[in-house]
Amino acid sequence: MKKKIVYDEKIPYVDKILGNRYELRPMPAWEIDRKAVSDADGLIIRTRTKIDRDLLYGSKCKVVATATIGTDHIDCEWCKGNDIQVANAPGCNAPGVAQWVFASIATAMPHLTDPNSNEKPVLGVVGVGHVGSIVVKWGKSMGFKVLQCDPPRARQESDSLFCTLNEIAEKADIITFHTPLTKEGADATFHLADKKFFDSLRRKPYILNAARGPITDTIALLDALSTEKISGAMIDCWENEPEIDKKLLDLAIIATPHIAGYSLEGKIRATAMAAKIIEDALNPEHTDLPDMSHIARDQEGQWIKVSENTPATLSLKKIFDSYDISADTKTLKSNPEEFENLRNNYNLRHEVK
Repeated sequence: MKKKIVYDEKIPYVDKILGNRYELRPMPAWEIDRKAVSDADGLIIRTRTKIDRDLLYGSKCKVVATATIGTDHIDCEWCKGNDIQVANAPGCNAPGVAQWVFASIATAMPHLTDPNSNEKPVLGVVGVGHVGSIVVKWGKSMGFKVLQCDPPRARQESDSLFCTLNEIAEKADIITFHTPLTKEGADATFHLADKKFFDSLRRKPYILNAARGPITDTIALLDALSTEKISGAMIDCWENEPEIDKKLLDLAIIATPHIAGYSLEGKIRATAMAAKIIEDALNPEHTDLPDMSHIARDQEGQWIKVSENTPATLSLKKIFDSYDISADTKTLKSNPEEFENLRNNYNLRHEVK
């Protein structure tokens, strides 16, 4: 008898990778409840499914694979105490998020796409993990002066590579956040960009959040916009999604429905990583999974090739041309009540090559 996998129906290609191995049960995220998962051996989810005792108590589930980089929707401690393996897909969408960052910058500061421009803004990157590292690499290749803030990495590596958040607040013209969402400890990121942070800014920077909504305090951000402490906001991740703040939506230069990492290639990576997690946990003697480049074709019928390596150098104009982020912004601003629908049915874009 095949083992059962319940998965979020919005995660693509699961059937093409695991269909011959398991009994698959695709479901809308809001229908994944205790009854639905009671006889499932494993789950493949997104951030819209909260994993905790309320969902999994009494189930036969042994593994949860989230096809996302974050795990703040999962009670990892409870799962560990109940012998349920949890794993995420780190870095799966990093190139797509970096594409969103620079498309946002190019839209807000179009003069920077001119190769003859001599302006070299200071780019502050807060959180230098999978996404932040690509933003740093591409930013340097475009001529930005880049400041990196990552206290956990600074403690483990050379302090000379990193700076403090105070230094970024003092020197940066653009500040982009790429941290996980944490609420405890010395490096807690909940409301990292709060009133105190905005009051400390010195150069009226642009603020970007494509990490987690609560990293920026919405009330403080609105105050910073109204008092012109910042030049503008570009938001993909919002507090209280999908019930987003309409005033912030109106004021934001870029406003998208939590789709910064929604590239076709990123989705393929995420599904492949989730499938590998399921296989390792439930079928450790498995043969190799299918070649991931052979599960999707583009509109011209060509196979989608998914690279693990991101380009070392890119121009801002090339990224701007690769992604019409203004169209996504116009759609959300016109239909804020459709936030969840726009996210769930997003037309996946290609990453910049």
